[in-house]
Amino acid sequence: MQAKLNVIVGAVAIALSGTAMSQELVVKIGHVGPTSGAIAHLGKDNELGARLAIEELNAKGVMIGGKKAKFELLAEDDAGDPKQGTAAAQKLVDSKVNGVVGHLNSGTSIPASKVYSDAGIPQVSPSATNPKFTRNGYKTTFRVVADDVHLGGTLGKYSVKELKGTSIAVIDDRTAYGQGVADEFEKGVKGAGGKVVGREFTNDKATDFTAILTSLKAKKPDVVFFGGMDAVAGPMLRQMKQLGIDAKFVGGDGICSGELPKLAAGTMGDGQVVCAEAGGVEGESKKSMDDFKAKFKAKYKVDVQIYAPYVYDAVNVMVAAMVKANSAEPAKYLPVLAKTEGYKGVTGTISFDNKGDIKNGALTLFTYKGGARDQIAVVR
Repeated sequence: MQAKLNVIVGAVAIALSGTAMSQELVVKIGHVGPTSGAIAHLGKDNELGARLAIEELNAKGVMIGGKKAKFELLAEDDAGDPKQGTAAAQKLVDSKVNGVVGHLNSGTSIPASKVYSDAGIPQVSPSATNPKFTRNGYKTTFRVVADDVHLGGTLGKYSVKELKGTSIAVIDDRTAYGQGVADEFEKGVKGAGGKVVGREFTNDKATDFTAILTSLKAKKPDVVFFGGMDAVAGPMLRQMKQLGIDAKFVGGDGICSGELPKLAAGTMGDGQVVCAEAGGVEGESKKSMDDFKAKFKAKYKVDVQIYAPYVYDAVNVMVAAMVKANSAEPAKYLPVLAKTEGYKGVTGTISFDNKGDIKNGALTLFTYKGGARDQIAVVR
């Protein structure tokens, strides 16, 4: 009798266990960024933002369609390379992810967006700013930051009106991001009545800029704009000092990191560099951002570089759409994600327009003092 009772109890336990398991919904979120190579510090920053969001969502016990969701992060490295980016995207598609946050660079995000579109998987980039990213008509493509039309144009006007630049030189790294933001900067300069005295280019792996800087030095620029990333901007600043080019150095979000002073090896003067981050918080949102940065540092023992908070928000806005749609299936929650309106994130309020761009995107202008970023203003 006891043996029979044990069998019954065991069967009930197995049944209950099976029921509990059936009530758990596994949701796979992909993240892609350059976690190797020259800008690995930026890719790792982004990935940590995703990990923090996933960990907190699991701790909350989020319910989707009547089931408790268990979120899993599938993280891939694209090394900032377009070919590796599309390979990483295909790997995530094959893994049947429910959504993707990334990529970091425009040059990887743009080709990857077709892979996700073909598979019907939503992609939210926290940092790709090239306008083309959302101009291909893909219904799966979104971003939570302002684009380069706004960023580059604003910096161009700022260089003329506020920095009083009368002879402005432009350099780009020939990536989708670098060239795109430099083009918009040049338009902004000319629109504000300024003069571009020279345009040069390098690449995103270069370390020697002597030739292009010597060419520009002869034109006596008072502002030098660089479209590219901090790993190149740091050595460029060092070589500008060596050549005696005493000009303001301006750049977009790619150079606007906490790492830039180290990469420039102490050659930056206070106020010499002006950069813009494609996002911005003010008023009540500033406390949310400050709280996030404190929480991030306490957990990971490192400061936020640039976009970890935007990755964090991108994950959460995607999951909010799943909750509202009562489904983590891409085809079911995608229309809800597209209609996101007034989502309160740590980076501010997120609403998407019909292209997948954030509405009323902000920019934050920074300079550097004492080796640390110092906020100048938030511009919309």
